[in-house]
Amino acid sequence: MRQVQVVIIGGGPAGLAAAIELYEKGVTDILILEREKRLGGILRQCIHDGFGLTRFGETLSGPEYASRFVRRVQELAIPYMTDTTVLELTQDKKVYAASPRGYLEIQAQAVILSMGCRERTRGAISIPGTRPAGVYTAGVAQAYVNLKNRMVGKNVIILGSGDIGMIMARRMTLEGAKVLGVFEIQPYASGLPRNIEQCLNDYGIPLYLSHSVTEIKGTERLESVVVSEVDEKLQPIPGTEVEYDCDTLILSVGLIPENELTWMAGAKEDGGTKGAAVDERYQTTVPGIFAAGNVLHVHDLVDFVSMEAEALADGVVRFLKGGLTESNLSVTGDAMVGQLVPARISGTEDVTISFRVRKPLRGCTVELWQNETLVKKVKQSKALPAEMIQIKVKAEQLNQTDDLEVRIVC
Repeated sequence: MRQVQVVIIGGGPAGLAAAIELYEKGVTDILILEREKRLGGILRQCIHDGFGLTRFGETLSGPEYASRFVRRVQELAIPYMTDTTVLELTQDKKVYAASPRGYLEIQAQAVILSMGCRERTRGAISIPGTRPAGVYTAGVAQAYVNLKNRMVGKNVIILGSGDIGMIMARRMTLEGAKVLGVFEIQPYASGLPRNIEQCLNDYGIPLYLSHSVTEIKGTERLESVVVSEVDEKLQPIPGTEVEYDCDTLILSVGLIPENELTWMAGAKEDGGTKGAAVDERYQTTVPGIFAAGNVLHVHDLVDFVSMEAEALADGVVRFLKGGLTESNLSVTGDAMVGQLVPARISGTEDVTISFRVRKPLRGCTVELWQNETLVKKVKQSKALPAEMIQIKVKAEQLNQTDDLEVRIVC
């Protein structure tokens, strides 16, 4: 069995950033395993700009952003294997994978999980109707248009106002398709405000809030969809049905962290993020197995993915040297807090608390409490579910005995 100090599963922005940071900190026995034929992850098909402003101070396209990390990995001669699928990960950090070179058995000292996330499909949201061709998730439609140069349709309905859905509304319009509308079941948009402006408003594409597709019609190819208004419980309102003739339905209805290997290794799940429960060094509940990026919790900006993976590298280095302290203090949030990371802290180190709010808020204050002690408070003029809030806390502000609670006061 091959021995490797650190195995990184996933060669997207998180995995690449972690590999580079580890190498520059002196850990050079690294192996990146990527199931696609090229490194770069989902960024290879994201040809629009808007990446890199936080990380590099300039705006880049997805391939440009990814290429900076890929080039650096190649300059450092960090080993990687593409077209390689990890089949099993054990609690004692044995990695089993299949590739064109054959079946691989690897014993790692530490494992970094950076598998990203996958899209929710039609089946996950249970839209009634027939099963014709012409129904795509936004990422699949994006891959067809941007990577394979194939147009997916001419008259398009988009369900869900996620960022990829809105970006595809613009992309389809630029390619000559007619986007009839973007329909969102929630009373607020789920994507970033800049994408509402740049992708919808700038191109005259209507956004319908509190609406959902309630029926799909068509035999071989999609012929039409029925859209209904929904009430405050997100249930269709009878009598509000409108039928739209279309040949394409694009779904942008959420992302799910790709965590089958995580659970296989015995790591515990965080109910809020649907990813692994991690400490402030991004270590899961299995010692030596770390997670960062969208496999941990869905991010709004890829810049944060890279920066999170770079922060993770410090924890891996310390683990390999036997220097990690236990993190026994839980981190929780009140009813308005969702997707909270980390799940636990030690109270002895600086920590960045990342979370999203469950609904749009204005004029609020985020307060961090340990028992009856106010650790820190930060005013937020507005907070949106689409945007991640990050609050940095110094070690000297924390005690080592009380759990930490995030409260939002409006």
